[in-house]
Amino acid sequence: MGRKSRWYLPTSLITDLVGAGVPVALVLSATHRPWAVPSGIVAGLAWAGVQLFRSRYAARAIGESRGTLPVLHDWLILLGVLAVAHAATGVRLRAPLCLAALLPALLLTLVCRKAVYWHLAAVRRGAQAVIKVLVVGEPTAADAVASHLAARTDHPYVTVGAVPVGPGPLASGIRTGKRLAAAVPESPAEDAGLVIGAVHRLDADLVLVVPGAAFSGERLRHLSWGLHDAGIELFVAPGLVEVSVKRLETGSAGGMSLLRVAPPVREGVQPLLKEALDRSAALLGLLVLAPVLLVVAAAVKLSSPGPVLYLHERIGRAGRPFVMWKFRTMRVGADRQKTALAQQNEHDGPMFKMRRDPRVTRVGHWLRRTSLDELPQLVNVLKGDMSLVGPRPPLAEEVAHYTPVERRRLTVRPGMTGLWQISGRSDLSWDETVRLDLAYVDNWSFTSDVDVMARTLRAVLDGRGAY
Repeated sequence: MGRKSRWYLPTSLITDLVGAGVPVALVLSATHRPWAVPSGIVAGLAWAGVQLFRSRYAARAIGESRGTLPVLHDWLILLGVLAVAHAATGVRLRAPLCLAALLPALLLTLVCRKAVYWHLAAVRRGAQAVIKVLVVGEPTAADAVASHLAARTDHPYVTVGAVPVGPGPLASGIRTGKRLAAAVPESPAEDAGLVIGAVHRLDADLVLVVPGAAFSGERLRHLSWGLHDAGIELFVAPGLVEVSVKRLETGSAGGMSLLRVAPPVREGVQPLLKEALDRSAALLGLLVLAPVLLVVAAAVKLSSPGPVLYLHERIGRAGRPFVMWKFRTMRVGADRQKTALAQQNEHDGPMFKMRRDPRVTRVGHWLRRTSLDELPQLVNVLKGDMSLVGPRPPLAEEVAHYTPVERRRLTVRPGMTGLWQISGRSDLSWDETVRLDLAYVDNWSFTSDVDVMARTLRAVLDGRGAY
């Protein structure tokens, strides 16, 4: 694996030790509790111990996640560990005091993890600290995996070569070593020896096997023995794409490994929580943001003649139309000019987008840049036509050109924000937009919605792709 910056581990470790130990010592000292400093030392060591036990300091894991939920999970474990220690020692401390003392550990660790994540992401954009992969599989399958990895930049894996199994060319242009025969060799060690040689020659960090008719079962098992004996990691690609690891479960039947793909969440507690969050947050947002809505409405009314709101039909869940509310950002009659501007469409799909659309008013440009034009959609969320998070709400004319795959976007309610919003908005190609929407539809969870909402603020402040 490409070397990560050396400061990642000590920074994370010191942050955890200090972030838990110092606040605990200060809070206990300020409240005149005994054993303040020893308690701080125990808290710091316990927090670092939880992180160590959860493998957060491992080279493979450090810097790879900026998620809030894993850190929160670790913090809850810390509370449990210290609660047991608290009961065992007979110390009497109030629960609110303990939570206040330990909260900085959670916050500082979150900030540290995010900083390391963003630094690592920036480094990897320069092709450093990457994981070098040797692909093993039939030519067509190996090509597909190599091309998929090369087409995306949201992962650390870089294909450095391939060992084809059986005859056939590789069109992806990656370096190839000696081929494995399509037939099972007489000696099981032949496959392993050839692959291990390619690993050393290409300086690969791991082997990624794409199983197929010529390479599976016992043959793959013997290869795993050889690679693991040589200290080389083995990954197996099951051929699934855009399926969250949260939906994958391993099992076995008669010694055969099985991979269960859980269905998308459509029923149960999580959809109910989403519904409750949507309605309550929309109502609260309309009440709290009422002064902002009035100011924006006045700006729209004074900037150009016409109504304050732009009401337009969109297609919602299951293909049902609804009227979406937005602040008007274009001149009256802009819809009639769309055909005349069709040749200037800068989007490659059925959507119409122009960076400098002449129909947009001066105030409209500012509203789009800040996403304030979308605030009236809180009414749609309150009515149940939309959700806070979901796919982009499409026009009827766009849906008319949808393929069966693209129509899957309509299986959930459209959202005010979503993966498309935090990933570039109008700068995304049509294929990227569809891919993100389908990934949301298939892998949705209540916690992922919370994460998207948290990341939306950064996307709005950045303004990238808003026009």
